[in-house]
Amino acid sequence: MLSEKARTFKKPVSDSEHKSHWKDWQWQVQHSIVDVKTLERMLEISLSEKEREEIQKTIHIFPMSITPYYLALIDNADPFHDPIFKQAVPSAGELIIENYDLHDPLSEELDSPCSLITHRYPDRILFLISNSCAMYCRHCTRKRKVGKISSMPSKDDFEKAFEYIENHPEIRDVLLSGGDPLMLPDSQLDMILSRLRRIPHIEIIRIGTRVPVVLPYRITDELVTVLKKHHPLWLNTHFNHPHEFTDASCEALSKLANGGIPLGNQSVLLAGVNDCPNIMRKLVHELVKNRVRPYYLFQCDLAEGLAHFRTPVGKGTEIIESLIGHTSGLAVPTYVIDAPGGGGKIPVMPHYLVSWSSNKVVLRNYEGMFSTYQEPDQYERPACDLQCGQCNLQHSGDSGYLMRRAHGIEALLSDYESEITILPADSERVARRQDGE
Repeated sequence: MLSEKARTFKKPVSDSEHKSHWKDWQWQVQHSIVDVKTLERMLEISLSEKEREEIQKTIHIFPMSITPYYLALIDNADPFHDPIFKQAVPSAGELIIENYDLHDPLSEELDSPCSLITHRYPDRILFLISNSCAMYCRHCTRKRKVGKISSMPSKDDFEKAFEYIENHPEIRDVLLSGGDPLMLPDSQLDMILSRLRRIPHIEIIRIGTRVPVVLPYRITDELVTVLKKHHPLWLNTHFNHPHEFTDASCEALSKLANGGIPLGNQSVLLAGVNDCPNIMRKLVHELVKNRVRPYYLFQCDLAEGLAHFRTPVGKGTEIIESLIGHTSGLAVPTYVIDAPGGGGKIPVMPHYLVSWSSNKVVLRNYEGMFSTYQEPDQYERPACDLQCGQCNLQHSGDSGYLMRRAHGIEALLSDYESEITILPADSERVARRQDGE
């Protein structure tokens, strides 16, 4: 947590009229810092000519936009090593494009059946309802879209997205993202949430947002009232460093939690920002103190301009090792790589299952202690033939939903699917088999 001085903002603005508007979120957006000259003036620093040129070159490709609130959290005594500065201010590192960097690193556009929708997983979709953000994070994986006029959703885009959701009853979970969904007016959010709630097969709605971090004044009582109307609603935010916890951000989280909205957090592992077990431990402790469940720790994506932020996967594993067993399980996020090419989120957690035989498994704990777990001598495996109505196990809910086909690795493990292998469609072996037919 920041010091009392920092929590009350080190350098808001000197003008008394501006001070009176400080907690107005729309004023904050309207006065976002978008140029180098204002950046220097607000931070009360003098950049070298080279530093100015590097920032300006980056802004031409990846624009800058920082709320006065978030800028005020920067330690101007050593800005280039400050974790807030690194996340908010453009750097020359963003101009380094490695040969393995990708324009669309998660292949979201390949899995987009219509504008605004990404349908990658069987029962859930990503719905990009906004292209606006309170701040342009320097590590953003969607730099190709955010803030561009050509990416602004239209009424027709929204209608096609709603029609797609309505016509696909397998979708039970909708994740609203962008941009940042909470940058939309309350009335438009209410309209979108109401329309989704009228679709019978939608069970839960989730919102991904960073406004509690960079623009906490957006979390107004009026906004919470709108969100509360549409339960079950979940919200994931994006704290990356303990310095992002202030009185204002904690109050925003409290309003959401008091509104009955379950809160999670998705951090990104960033070199020079939070690639330290001590920093990450402090971060997750601050989260749970504020009723936020650490959900994911993301390995930094292969998006263009993020090479300087990436750490080896081993650093993330080291951080998770420093958490598991050393602090509450509630405070341990799942470390994942959102696989390039649209592979989805893949856990890359440390290994605790050391070995196994037909009757025992060997485990190790966080201390390095090894233990054995005895497998049962008698276990009557319930073979599944998808005849749920005749199964001895009691199923609740919609039996038609339970009687679904398996896919991927699940199919290889199932009793009722015939697949015994999964081969890439473009493999040479598949081609030879087809040629031989």
